[in-house]
Amino acid sequence: MLEDAFGRELTGIRVSLTDRCNFDCVYCHNEGLGDTRGPLDPQDDEMETHEVIRVLEVAAEYGVEAVKFTGGEPMLRQDLEEIIANTPASMEVSMTTNGTFLPGRAERLVDAGLERVNVSQDSMEPEAFAQVTKTGAFDRVLEGIDAALEAGLHPVKLNMVVFDQTAPYIPEMVDRVSSESGLQLQLIEYMPELTGNEEWAIDIDRVHDWLAGRADHIERREMHSRRRYWVDGGMVEIVDPVENPSFCANCHRVRVTPQGELKGCLNRTDDYVPMGSMSKPDIREAFETVVANRVPFYGEYMVKNANGEWELNEAYLEQPPTAD
Repeated sequence: MLEDAFGRELTGIRVSLTDRCNFDCVYCHNEGLGDTRGPLDPQDDEMETHEVIRVLEVAAEYGVEAVKFTGGEPMLRQDLEEIIANTPASMEVSMTTNGTFLPGRAERLVDAGLERVNVSQDSMEPEAFAQVTKTGAFDRVLEGIDAALEAGLHPVKLNMVVFDQTAPYIPEMVDRVSSESGLQLQLIEYMPELTGNEEWAIDIDRVHDWLAGRADHIERREMHSRRRYWVDGGMVEIVDPVENPSFCANCHRVRVTPQGELKGCLNRTDDYVPMGSMSKPDIREAFETVVANRVPFYGEYMVKNANGEWELNEAYLEQPPTAD
């Protein structure tokens, strides 16, 4: 198993299969790539099916235990079932989706080997949902969630990005997962460092405090030291990476772009490593280079100055990725 200089073992990988998406969410950072959305038709620069599988085979060689397929919208890839079916058996397979393509396809994905799914849903109010996603697909998303549950994907985790436009709808979403078996809620802190619009951010501690007041039980996950709140039998988890050294210290994943580049940190734009011809030797070299140069974003890459403000650590300025 690969390990970086900070003792963080590589156990997970997120593979962005496409930049394409049929939504236009106002908060989207596209896995840290920025707004690169293009036409919904397949793009020539996306990794081919066999290339994705080859990357996963190398990841498995290094002991990576889990893969999450993301996008854009990963279900725009018509070869998704083939990719999942050929993912190494040792790896847990999950996916993040907007849910609109799950009706009629969820069962095939489960048959191929999909084990878990996250579905983006930022509100229980159709009008608010439309304002955030720039679509009228609210009912279709609900159908997709039902299709995932019917196909045996339990639990279905609902992803809700928390910022000023969605925060008022948190109580309704908590009530939903508390009353509907098979659902869980993941509240994701808005990340202005990736998307701009700092004025949209809210104090995530207020959400923690509100949930703590409602929860019957609180536990802390080992991964990222995340807090889980159990409210009337429903589970709500908060993902709060912003200015959080503890979150970064517990990060054990790397990311793959749709064009076949490897990167070690969501927040950085200077750590992309191409995987060359996508041969296994090239892929191995990229993995070893990226992991050797992984640095916790908060606490190492970004450090606090004398005024308590985060600033870039000079030690990592213009430092090209190099393997040990």
